[in-house]
Amino acid sequence: MEKLWAPWRMQYIKGLDKKEDGCIFCKKPSEDRDRDNLLLYRGRTCFVLMNLFPYNNGHLMVIPYRHSADITCLNDESGAELWRVISLAKDALSKAFHPDAFNIGMNIGRVAGAGIDQHNHVHIVPRWSGDTNFMPVIGDTKVVSQGLLETYDALLPYFTPDNNC
Repeated sequence: MEKLWAPWRMQYIKGLDKKEDGCIFCKKPSEDRDRDNLLLYRGRTCFVLMNLFPYNNGHLMVIPYRHSADITCLNDESGAELWRVISLAKDALSKAFHPDAFNIGMNIGRVAGAGIDQHNHVHIVPRWSGDTNFMPVIGDTKVVSQGLLETYDALLPYFTPDNNC
């Protein structure tokens, strides 16, 4: 029998029944700890954050600063920048990791799968041919092949002002 060690995953499992006070998507950009918080980019109305418990390596989220669960509350400027930053993030992932495809979307509401359902956010998940295999189905284990801070460091150069949308 082969064993796959993913000790970092226990932090997620133990935290499933614990909720932080306040909104994590409001809290992270208010702090001055971008690398620790995995915050890659700050725009005027939204920011890019790595998913702490990624579906795949490079799993990013584009998040409006405005705290709302209702996407209709985004004004024209916020909506336009949200889509520009989604494009920027997709481009950064393409340049850094050369994925074969992407899943880009929102889970609106707890029933739809939103882990944080009170603050809009868009997921960008890079995909590679063969990244879905038997491990998640049979072994209930997802293999993420690179550490979060290594991924952060690989992506950060693509979020410079020169690459700004």
